[in-house]
Amino acid sequence: MSVTRLNTDGSQRAFREAQEVLVEGVSSPSRGTVNFGEYPIFLVRGEGAYVEDVDQNRYVDLMMAYGALLLGHSHPAVVQAIHRASAEGTLFAAASPVESRVAHLIQSRVKAAERVRFANTGTEATMAALRLARGLTGRSRFIKFEGHYHGWYDDYLVSAHPHPYSDLGLVSDPIAIPESSGLPPSALQQAVLVPWNDLDRLEDALKRYRHEISCVITEPVMANMGVIPPEPGYLRALEKLCHQYGVLFILDETVTGFRLAPGGAAERYGLMPDLLTYGKGLGAGLPVAAIAGKREYMDGLRWGGVLHYGTQNASHIGMSVAEANLSALKPGVYEVLENMGERLENGLTTLFEAHGVSGWVQRVGGMLQVFFGNQAPIRDYRDFCRYASRARFSQFALAMIHHGVYLSPSYSLHSVLSAQHGAAEIDRVLEVVDYVLGLQEGGHQ
Repeated sequence: MSVTRLNTDGSQRAFREAQEVLVEGVSSPSRGTVNFGEYPIFLVRGEGAYVEDVDQNRYVDLMMAYGALLLGHSHPAVVQAIHRASAEGTLFAAASPVESRVAHLIQSRVKAAERVRFANTGTEATMAALRLARGLTGRSRFIKFEGHYHGWYDDYLVSAHPHPYSDLGLVSDPIAIPESSGLPPSALQQAVLVPWNDLDRLEDALKRYRHEISCVITEPVMANMGVIPPEPGYLRALEKLCHQYGVLFILDETVTGFRLAPGGAAERYGLMPDLLTYGKGLGAGLPVAAIAGKREYMDGLRWGGVLHYGTQNASHIGMSVAEANLSALKPGVYEVLENMGERLENGLTTLFEAHGVSGWVQRVGGMLQVFFGNQAPIRDYRDFCRYASRARFSQFALAMIHHGVYLSPSYSLHSVLSAQHGAAEIDRVLEVVDYVLGLQEGGHQ
């Protein structure tokens, strides 16, 4: 199959129209020109591992709604669940049997999920988890790792995006960098910043602030600085330190939940967190999230304790889709994600060598990111800020998009596979990579 540059004039026109009514022409800044350049691609449908735009161009999708679609686009089980549930009623805002069934499915996969409370987004879930940890301990501060993203709640918006390396401060005393206007001064004082993958620095912070710290919250894999895996044994040791110093251990599985194993990263790395948060992959494209954890801690959300409300919590459609989604995520799905992830990683590595490109791939399961340069591996936020090339990755990613492979053009995000990505899709991606690298060698886009 030949590789040609796609005509995306329809997306350009759609973007002009969208700018008349939407802020920046989009509903989330990451979808706009900050990442996509002149204009984003406007998508209208998806099926399996593919998406189609307003110009009827078809793309192999490596974004998969930022990882929400483990089963791929328009999976029959998900579509049927939506049809059935919408006919029964879109929202009751009342107790419903399906939410208990979904909670049982989560419990069957995650040992630490003795109790579950549903929410709508990963941000809501992590907000509730932090409030719960504060309520249980009576302490307001928490340890957050540099470069980890836990949603757009005020207290989390500290050193969560890439910045010039010279702005980060000393590793022994990181500078808290606000990620937004409108944050109250207190937000910068709540998070105790610690470099990730560094147990000595973590223990130093726990010793220094042990009477102020309510919890340690961590992504199990850094997924908003590309893909940065934990060092061997790091997460188990982190969990042990939390117990040793009497603070709660929160594992934020918004990105990794049900993706890296049937029980998510908790299963893959052998963890028993006090609290866990879920988002993206739980709802298969619908706004479904959850807080889960040990009963002794989750019971803090009972009436009269830590407040957590939500009219949309456990919506009938959302729960019905989550039930269908989790039921369809059989062990074979994870074999596909691992095998196809390995096939893509190996193919990319081979092509980089063939084209003389200084670059490498970092991967965990079916999630991966390409880095350009000579400083492999990237093992923490400071490495990323110092060595990852935004310009080089953006140039590569935008060229891939305009030749039929849809992926996030943000160098701090990553690509993801679904159960619908087979050898044909991976080989097509590699064919486009080969073509794009050849173009860029010749000074073309």
